[in-house]
Amino acid sequence: MQYIHRKLSDELIKWLGRREILAIRGPRQSGKTTLLEYLSSYIKESKNTLPENVVYISFEDRKEVDNFSKDPKSFTDAYINGDFQKRYYFLFDEFQYIKNGGQKLKLLYDTYKNVKFIITGSSSLELTGSTAKYLVGRIFLLNLYQFDFEEYLYTKPKNILNHYRKNSSLVLDFIFNGKKAEEFSSIFTEDFIKFYEEYCIFGGYPEVVKTGSTQTKKIILENIYNTYIDRDIIILLRIEDDFDFKNILTILANQIGNIINYQSLVRDSLTYYKKLKHYLSILEETFIMRRLGPYYTNISSEIRKNPKLYFIDNGLRNLIIENFNEFSLRKDKGSLVENTVFLQLFKNKFTLVRYWRTIHGAEVDFVIKIGENLIPIEVKYTNFTSTKPGRSFINFVKKYKPPRGLVLTKGFWGETKINKTDVLFAPVWFI
Repeated sequence: MQYIHRKLSDELIKWLGRREILAIRGPRQSGKTTLLEYLSSYIKESKNTLPENVVYISFEDRKEVDNFSKDPKSFTDAYINGDFQKRYYFLFDEFQYIKNGGQKLKLLYDTYKNVKFIITGSSSLELTGSTAKYLVGRIFLLNLYQFDFEEYLYTKPKNILNHYRKNSSLVLDFIFNGKKAEEFSSIFTEDFIKFYEEYCIFGGYPEVVKTGSTQTKKIILENIYNTYIDRDIIILLRIEDDFDFKNILTILANQIGNIINYQSLVRDSLTYYKKLKHYLSILEETFIMRRLGPYYTNISSEIRKNPKLYFIDNGLRNLIIENFNEFSLRKDKGSLVENTVFLQLFKNKFTLVRYWRTIHGAEVDFVIKIGENLIPIEVKYTNFTSTKPGRSFINFVKKYKPPRGLVLTKGFWGETKINKTDVLFAPVWFI
C-alpha cells in the first residue's frame, strides 16, 4: 500500500534546511520508521542530494547500536569519509536504545556542521530527559501519534475525505474566528457514522487502519501491546513489578473520561500511592495515556485538583479491556467518543485544554482557549432534534460568558444563542 500522508511531514520538511536536530517522538508503530523513509526519499528527490549522502540507521539492530556506541565519530566518518563540504543527512531510528545518546549526539552535532541529524524514539522519557538535556538549543522535539481521524480517512473514498475537510474547516473557523457557517451539509452521514465508530473502536495505529479484517486488527493490536508494554516500557524503563503495572493499566483502561480518584486506585490496585503516581507518569511519557486537568477560577465551588484520564489510542485501550463490540452493544460508547474528541483537541495543539466541573456536579467535557477566549465543548453522541444544550453547558456559559461554544452530536447541525454566546451544534467527527 502506498504511503499515507502524515501531517507532521509538512512540518518536518520546513525545518530540513536548519541545523537543529529533529527528534520525532511517539508510540511504537505509530509510523515513525515509515515517516523517516518518506523523508529520505523526499530529501533525495527534492534537495538534489546524492543517495549515499542520506544515511538511514535503525538502532533496533543490536550490531548498529554496538558500533555507534563504541565510537560515534568513527561511525559517522565511515559514511562521510572526511567530506565536510557536501550536505549529509543522518536518520537514526529508535534512538532511545543508545545509552548516553544525548552526549554522543551533541559531540556529533558540534563536530559535523554539514550534517543534519534526524532521530526517532518511542519514549519521551528518553528523548526529553537523558537525551535532550545535552542538546538545549540544538534540538526540535516533535510528536508523531497514531492517525488522527483525517489521516484515517485518507484510506477511505476520496469524496468522504473531501467532504470531511470542507465541513471540518467550517467548525474550526467557528472555533477560532467565530465565523458562522453559511450552509451545513448532512450528506454521507451514514458513512461518517460507520467510519467514526470503527475509528473509535480500533483506533489509529497505521497497520490497524490499513487492514480491513477485524481479526487481523485485533492481532496487530495484541502484538503492539506485547512489544510496546513488555519490551519498550517494562524492560527499557526497568519496571520491577510488571504484574502491578499491567493491573493498574487495566484498571485505568476501564475508567477513561473519569476523574481520577487516587485513593480508590490505590485500594483497587493493591499498590502504594508513590508507586501509582510513578506508573501514571510512565504511562504518560510513553504515550499510552494522558491526564487532563480541570479549569477553575472559583476555589470554593469548582474542582481544581484531580485530573481526568484519557488513552492516546482507543484500539489499545479496547484490547486491554478485551472489548471490541460494535457501538450498539457497548455501555462505554459515550466514553469512547469523548476519548476520541480529546485526542483530536490534544493533537490539534490548542493552547489550553481542560475540563470543567463544580463540586455540585455541573460539568462541561472540554474547555479550550483561543487567544483570551474560553470555548466550552460538550460531547453528546445522540440524535438531536433541536438546538437545546444541556443544563451544565448553559451554567458555564452564564458564568463565564464565552463568545461562542460548541456541542458535538451524532450528525446534527444547528445554531442557537445563549445570551450573547453563539453556540454551534456540529457532527462530532468534524472537530
